[in-house]
Amino acid sequence: MRIGFAKVDITPRVGVELTGFGPFRNRKSIGIRDRLWARAMAVEVDGRRVVVISCDLLGFALSASERVWDIVGRAHGLQPSEVIITCTHTHSGPNTKPGIIGWGAYDPPYAELLPRRVAAAVAGAIADMAEAELRHAEVPCQGIGLNRERDRDAPPLDEVLSEDWRPAKPEFTDTTCHVLSVFRRGQLRGFVSYFSCHPVVCCAANRYIHGDFVGVATNMLEREHSDCVGLFLLGAHGDINSCVVHKDEQESLLALDVIASRYARAVRSGLASGTSLAVDAVAGVQSEVDFSRRDWTIDDVRQRIAQEQALLDAATSDDDAAYRLAVVRQMGLQRILEHLQSGADLAQPVALHGIRIGPVAILGSPFETFRQIKNDVLAKARSPLALVVSMADDSKGYAPDEFALTRGGYAADQVPLMYGIAPFARLYDELPAALLKLEGRLLAGR
Repeated sequence: MRIGFAKVDITPRVGVELTGFGPFRNRKSIGIRDRLWARAMAVEVDGRRVVVISCDLLGFALSASERVWDIVGRAHGLQPSEVIITCTHTHSGPNTKPGIIGWGAYDPPYAELLPRRVAAAVAGAIADMAEAELRHAEVPCQGIGLNRERDRDAPPLDEVLSEDWRPAKPEFTDTTCHVLSVFRRGQLRGFVSYFSCHPVVCCAANRYIHGDFVGVATNMLEREHSDCVGLFLLGAHGDINSCVVHKDEQESLLALDVIASRYARAVRSGLASGTSLAVDAVAGVQSEVDFSRRDWTIDDVRQRIAQEQALLDAATSDDDAAYRLAVVRQMGLQRILEHLQSGADLAQPVALHGIRIGPVAILGSPFETFRQIKNDVLAKARSPLALVVSMADDSKGYAPDEFALTRGGYAADQVPLMYGIAPFARLYDELPAALLKLEGRLLAGR
């Protein structure tokens, strides 16, 4: 087995608009708190290679992923299925997906360069490959997340910054993280950490570019180990917030280092306690799935457009967030109406991506996956170590569990309209089935 690592700076210029946290906020960056990186790990066994990429971005566009696959395919002979592109989901970086309505302006100059920068990280990782040992540890990781669907949101800052703080319902969060570490001749060359938590401390008031707590923690750990590159893989984070959310800019920036230090401490423990994994093969598979959508007709959508228009007609100021949110819904519904009028099906294919590295199965989807969906996959997965990874290759909004979908609201109803697509109907059972089918193909090597 040979493994290589590399990273490339993908920090945008200051002034680019930051993405996330609400409709048409005009949240332009004023400085760089931490650099953003595209990090890559290349693994080769018996002449076959796979590459895992982690970018300090909210998400990736499928069109940009296709450009990366084209570049690395021509340069290195890799198939798209052998290169998975994941994102850490920071809300303190640029919007890289065109077409999202109101959640941070898309920046074409930055987006044009991004695929080449990511491909350069792949080239560096392949050039760096050498014989290596892969180790794994699962270690406690507490005092970071709380379930925003099942627990109260945003406890007082002085409460959560206490080192003994724990959520009221830890069973609805991840309390451990996985750490894969790579050693050459006994020296740490790189690592991959995996954790389920919406990785956002700095919220709507933040104007500084950074990778939020997972990015800050990874940068911190890299500085502790010379010539080391660390990737972060995002687990099921759709309903798990960090314990510091929706604070003002100064409070958020001060809390950022505290939460990052907690995560870095957990990963540091995993780096010190890993046990060796036997890697017999690597493989990559992709699939496209038509997940069911709400059964909306043209008349249904027209009625919803009329309801939103009534709200817009009653507004007197564009400074009202509820008004701007209604604009997002109206624009999204108009896209859906045009789609239906063209005769197209509301169900559009969604790309899934799996990577196998010996006993490790990375099962990726482009969703902000809810925790219960991850647990349903793990309950039936056959791989010794299955990692359900969000924000892979594309960005498609939330994959809510049945509880959230039945209740409705932001994740189930609002976010799809931000993307200009009809809400999904049954992701809570269709997505686990699709990911398990993907795992079966991985294990079969096809």
